[in-house]
Amino acid sequence: MIQLSGMPFQQSDMWPSGSIESIIIQQMNEDTAVYSYQSIDELSFELKLRKNIILSARAMNQSNVRFAVFAKSRCNPQYWHLTRTGGFLLLDGVTPSDAIQDIYRNSSQYAFECATAMVIIYYHAVLNLIGESLFNQLFQNIYLYSWHADPDLGLTSNYTGHFLPGDVVYFKNPDFDPQTPQWRGENAVILGDGTYFGHGVGIKTAEQIIQALNRRRKPGKKQSAYLTNVVTRPSFKHLAKLSMSQGVYSNHKYQHIVVQHSESSISFDQYVFYL
Repeated sequence: MIQLSGMPFQQSDMWPSGSIESIIIQQMNEDTAVYSYQSIDELSFELKLRKNIILSARAMNQSNVRFAVFAKSRCNPQYWHLTRTGGFLLLDGVTPSDAIQDIYRNSSQYAFECATAMVIIYYHAVLNLIGESLFNQLFQNIYLYSWHADPDLGLTSNYTGHFLPGDVVYFKNPDFDPQTPQWRGENAVILGDGTYFGHGVGIKTAEQIIQALNRRRKPGKKQSAYLTNVVTRPSFKHLAKLSMSQGVYSNHKYQHIVVQHSESSISFDQYVFYL
């Protein structure tokens, strides 16, 4: 259920019936968990960002980016330095917003694995919501590698059976073939229409993603891939607070340690486990 300033909140005519925002509100109210907001603006920010995550996922699906394991990652050298571990380090003098937008504009120059894809989608979605000026203040040290992300994205994993459009979920393939370890699983954005976007498999239903993973099992193995109950989300409230304040943001903030693991297609909670 949704609570606004401590009071139950139902549907509002702010969002047309059938819109993705209306669908998200309905699904929140159907959940036994409480989604609590201090203001309608805070709720509206989350709805907009969830919608943008979906749009950014669909845009990536329409682009020419390719899936690649870390050893074969590619990026545009005008914006990024390709590290020896397959990460993308923002070049000096390049604005973060330009670099993220270039992944979509010059997509044929890029190849990366599916966890990195999810982080790129988050950055792109946030950029399109808060604008270039604030984005460039907040995210001056972008390094794209697996699930590594700026602390202000506030990525967390939760265990729940109730997913919402804009969530990132994880399909696990317990009997993946060691010869193709990139098929150990698939991170995917819930698009809200019964389909998911996974980088490398495209837009498919859950059943189709599971079938794709099952085709990459170790020979002779029969255990099916499955949708886990792990959901990854950015900190909608923290990002809303940053977007609504009028402060000047310092680049001197604690940065997360980069975990160099070289394992493609891991879930966010697995990445955190390595920390």
